[in-house]
Amino acid sequence: MVKGSPDFRDSGLEFPPEFVFGSATAAYQIEGAAREDGRGPSVWDTFSRVPGKVANGDTGDDACDHYHRLDADLDLMESLNLESYRFSISWSRVIPDGTGAVNKAGLDFYDRVVDGLLERGITPTLTLYHWDLPQALEDKGGWPARDTALAFAEYARRMGERYGDRVAMWTTLNEPWCASHLGYGAGVHAPGRQDPAAVLRAAHHLNLAHGLAVSALREVVRNDPDFSVTLNLHALRPSGPTGAEAVRKIDAVGNRIWTGPMLSGAYPEDLLADTAGITDWSFVLDGDLAAIHQPLDVLGVNYYSTKLVRLRDPESGQRVTSGNAIVDGDAWPGAGDVEFLPQPGPYTSMGWNIEPAGLVELVGSVAAAYPGLPLMITENGAAFDDVVADGRVHDAERVDYLRRHLTAVHRLLESGVDLRGYFVWSLLDNFEWAYGYDKRFGVVHVDYQTFARTKKDSALWYAELARTHRLPD
Repeated sequence: MVKGSPDFRDSGLEFPPEFVFGSATAAYQIEGAAREDGRGPSVWDTFSRVPGKVANGDTGDDACDHYHRLDADLDLMESLNLESYRFSISWSRVIPDGTGAVNKAGLDFYDRVVDGLLERGITPTLTLYHWDLPQALEDKGGWPARDTALAFAEYARRMGERYGDRVAMWTTLNEPWCASHLGYGAGVHAPGRQDPAAVLRAAHHLNLAHGLAVSALREVVRNDPDFSVTLNLHALRPSGPTGAEAVRKIDAVGNRIWTGPMLSGAYPEDLLADTAGITDWSFVLDGDLAAIHQPLDVLGVNYYSTKLVRLRDPESGQRVTSGNAIVDGDAWPGAGDVEFLPQPGPYTSMGWNIEPAGLVELVGSVAAAYPGLPLMITENGAAFDDVVADGRVHDAERVDYLRRHLTAVHRLLESGVDLRGYFVWSLLDNFEWAYGYDKRFGVVHVDYQTFARTKKDSALWYAELARTHRLPD
């Protein structure tokens, strides 16, 4: 039995020396230089220019200007004692059309990223896909089209040939649920489509892309790295007499649609039944499930908050949501009768509830379902309304958030969960997708006018944790 303070504010906790403390970013959110050095457009370049799709009309054209400030940002990471840095490659920067000719300037940039990390003693953790599909591939059908999975496998092979001698951990996809369900269902992420059948086709081809990419990487990478995928599995809690059925439905289309084929080699029967009125799943071809079901060295889990669910009361004819666009019913094919209920605070500036116990519940359940599979927290963090005052950012709320969630991580370790590391989201304030630059997740503040970086108190706190492997008092 795991013991500790009920509010997850334990002190003086020691983490194993081999436990990895890192931070994470995504290419479109930080790089900028959107039209430089041969980079092709991605779906987010296109989507962010559609009026009303992104807050304030913001785009990632400049983002954090990381492309031009790489060396300084690498020095910043070293000063924070990061043991690993999780970054993504912009597919359209290295292969502008998604297939065909490679872009030397783009490849050279990521050589600088990888080599710069290694020179500073920071382990590169490379993500191949963090939602920025080359627009040329979307024009040919996007993720609902099978050819996109084949293109991704070839892209993975080329990246493995280029960086496979230096990268210690390869992650195929980051949060494919967002790419499929939000991009092709709810329409709040690029490319902004709203078609429940396309969601399911996209999900399958993302699964297939993952499996084919792992196989391709294994053929060309010889330095014995870890292969992984990162999923934003939903931490679900039931409300009332229909809550258990609501949890089952959302778990099927939000969680097991990935873990089923990736980790067990089959789609859940209840998912197929729930979605029978939407698609017949004929796009799943012979051999696909075997191709998807590749052995993994690590499963990445991203966690931010919990969801409280029940079935809609058919008598009322009304539907309750949490007020966040990402839980709109169009994002959940086959589960449109599920309501997402408001939850008790405190909340981040995203309106997400702060609940470290949910991290224990979620990761503990994954560990129990897949014994022997090492896990890693590949994203966890919070957005708050930070301001610079006298050259400092006193983000006490974020420090408290991190303390409580790292206490949860420690309890998981104590309980015997094979948890290998923790990556705080995010290193820098950045372009937060449809929220533009309004939401600040970084432990480092970015002034979007000057691009000046300011370490927040949370960065100093996290640096001390990474240095000592002891939860600072």
